[in-house]
Amino acid sequence: MRLHRNLVYTTIDSLNAIFNEGEYADKVVARALKKDTRWGSADRKFVAETIYEIVRWKRLYGEIAEVREPYDRDNLWRMFAAWAVLRGFPIPDWRQLEGTPERRIKGRFDELSKLRTIRESIPDWMDQLGVAELGEENWAKEIHAQNEPAKVILRTNTLKTTREKLRAILMDLDIATDPLPDRPEALVLRERANVFLTDAFKQGLFEVQDASSQLVAHLLDVQPGMRVVDACAGAGGKTLHLASLMENKGQLIAMDLYESKLKQLKLRAKRNGAFNIEYRIIDSTKVIKKLQDKADRVLIDAPCSGLGVLRRNPDAKWKLQPEFIENIKKVQSEVLESYSRMVKPGGKLVYATCSILPSENRAQVDRFLTSEAGKSFNFVKDSSILASDSGFDGFYMALMERKS
Repeated sequence: MRLHRNLVYTTIDSLNAIFNEGEYADKVVARALKKDTRWGSADRKFVAETIYEIVRWKRLYGEIAEVREPYDRDNLWRMFAAWAVLRGFPIPDWRQLEGTPERRIKGRFDELSKLRTIRESIPDWMDQLGVAELGEENWAKEIHAQNEPAKVILRTNTLKTTREKLRAILMDLDIATDPLPDRPEALVLRERANVFLTDAFKQGLFEVQDASSQLVAHLLDVQPGMRVVDACAGAGGKTLHLASLMENKGQLIAMDLYESKLKQLKLRAKRNGAFNIEYRIIDSTKVIKKLQDKADRVLIDAPCSGLGVLRRNPDAKWKLQPEFIENIKKVQSEVLESYSRMVKPGGKLVYATCSILPSENRAQVDRFLTSEAGKSFNFVKDSSILASDSGFDGFYMALMERKS
């Protein structure tokens, strides 16, 4: 087990782009993996996993290495050295790693790991917020779970195949999966694999979608032939799930503020064979008003802090700021008030977030139900999912029904 210079240099370059140039980790990793066509799967795995690990544990490795932001390249090498020592790699005799204090690194790790903010590698403000919202015990368990690598979950596209057939197809490709009993389309990969390179993915037989997220479309209770609105569609993971549950029958309107996201959804829909989707950019209030009282079902997958999906987006811990969370709560309130008006009498509304904070979740629903728009709705049920309880993403979803 030894370190290879070109792989480590790529890792350092990638960390510089994420920490110092504000780039998103997933985009940086995707670019890094294309750097050298000679790399095998083990090389690509090393690069991807090392980048994500150092991003996830940035504060821990920074404190151990005794460096502060902004990190110059010497700082990044010192953080990498801390990672390598703690992972048990022999330190090579490269100029950048000369004088690596291995005993001090191990000693500082033992000492600093007694502090939760450093052990779990989170900003102080986030720790204080988590305790205030979830309580000491629940927050401690949840932030620990959010630092565990996420499982890869597939959602079968039932417009094209069944879960059993998909599982057999993947098994023929040496990709072993297990079904989830309470999520009818879900398959969990036993070991991580690049499923996007398979013909099964290119043919639209499945999408990658976390098990918690897969519950949302089912809660909306769509039926073929309905008029359904996905009001914050984004790139459309839940839109595509809704299309499959509607069996391509009826009208599914995917709305978003950003045309670029709807373009991504169009490409995914074509691959999925989902052709009952209409695309509408929310460029004025007229777009919402035209659908007032006309939708059987409305999904509001609201913008949020994303604190339920830190396992997938570890760099969000460092990009997120307290003022953003306060601002996004105002957006959530406005979106609920405005978009709920599309639900017709007797229709259903689902409000969902990928946050674990009650202030973004049930508190928003309770506030909405006392508002002028919300008074015409009955609360039916909700679900708060914590990663520490479920093993999947943290999520919230609430079902409301408009009075007839």
